[in-house]
Parts: sequence; C-alpha cells; structure tokens
Amino acid sequence: MRLCTPVTATLPLAAAAALLLTSTPAQAAAPAAPTCATPDARTFPLTTRIHGGPDAYEIGGGYATWYLDLTNTTDRTCENIHPVVVLVDKKHALEPDQPQLEFYEGKRPHPVRFETTDEDELVGVFRQGLTVAPGKTRTVKMRLALTSDAVPNEVTANAAVVQRHEDDGDWVGQSNDYRFAVDTDTPPPPSDTADALPDALPDAEEAAELAHTGPSTPARLLAAALLLTSGGTLLLARRR
Repeated sequence: MRLCTPVTATLPLAAAAALLLTSTPAQAAAPAAPTCATPDARTFPLTTRIHGGPDAYEIGGGYATWYLDLTNTTDRTCENIHPVVVLVDKKHALEPDQPQLEFYEGKRPHPVRFETTDEDELVGVFRQGLTVAPGKTRTVKMRLALTSDAVPNEVTANAAVVQRHEDDGDWVGQSNDYRFAVDTDTPPPPSDTADALPDALPDAEEAAELAHTGPSTPARLLAAALLLTSGGTLLLARRR
C-alpha cells in the first residue's frame, strides 16, 4: 500500500496482521480510479468517524445499528473506497463467526466476513467499493450482533479506509475507536470522540524506512500495508 498520506497514531498497536480476501469479478475488472490522496498531504483525505452504536451488546441478542461517516475533505472524487473494520477484544476470545456485521448500500445489506490475524484480532473488509463526492459526507449504516456462543468481553472497533487501485492501494482514512461491552456489567471506557494526528508526520519514504526498524520506533503505530495480488486476492499485512 502506498503511504502517500500520513498514518495516524490512533491506529491500535494491536491492529491488523494478515487478511486474505478474494475479490469479486466486478472489482477485479474495474478500471483504476484516480487517487484522492496527494503525497504532500498532512491529513487523510477522508475524515472517518464511527458513531451511534450502543455501549453493550447482548450475547445471542438482536442487531444494533451504528454508523460510519466518510467525509471527503478534497476537491476530488474518492472512488473504490474500502473500509477495513478491526475488532480487538480484551480476552482474545472472539471468534471470526461470532460478530455478525453488515453494512448497507441503500436498503441492501452486505455481510462483512472476519478473519483472525496473528495478533488475535478480527479484520473484515468491505468487498463493495464506495464512492464519496468532493466535499461531501457519506454515512454508511452498519449493524452488529453477537452469536450465542460468544463470551462476556470488552471489544474495541476501529475502521481503516483504503482506496483501491487495481493491484495497489492508498491508505486514505482512519476512524476513532468504538468501545463496547459484550454481556457484562463492566462498562467500557469512553470511545474516542475525534481523530488524532501527530504534530510531526513522516512522508512515504520515511514511513517505509521506519517500517523496517525495531519496536521502539513510531513504526509500531504505522503498522499496515495493503497489497493486491495479480490473482485478485486482497492482503492486509502488518509490519512491526
């Protein structure tokens, strides 16, 4: 993935190891969209915010609704936008088939399937690409339920946003954290209310160099790359 936009320090340290997702034929055949990012930008082109979800979910209960706002702060259309939802649970006990997550395009729901990373996190990609017009906000409705075999827990949800370009991509957005309890009386800590960006941000070349340094560097906070193989498989990989 091209790190041509700054990587925000709000990406969880435990977030994202490896994810394989087979693309749909329509996605594989789609022409490359112009990037909505610029190499010298000091902010992400898409301001991303999770809001509206409950503080707790009942194990085996029904769906609860929350929303993902994607605000295009540029004068360019952002096409082929794929949010990547990361779930990090305190007990490392959440299984990929236990969170039932869907997002909506109009009235039509689309399932988001999760994979387990080597950091015991769950990562799910929106298969359908989204478009956000210049200067506009696109609000994506989502709903989540937990199956009856889940255990009491505390979970943090976070969304990274990728713009796909055939066999490559740009990291173009990063959301706040949404924290919730799973069938427990212990209230979760308050969710982040806004995106946070460090005062000094590395450019793409510096970020790539940091990704190969030790764990004492800020590279731990810049830990994601997106690769699209020629076989049509989407790979989200973490570098530490």
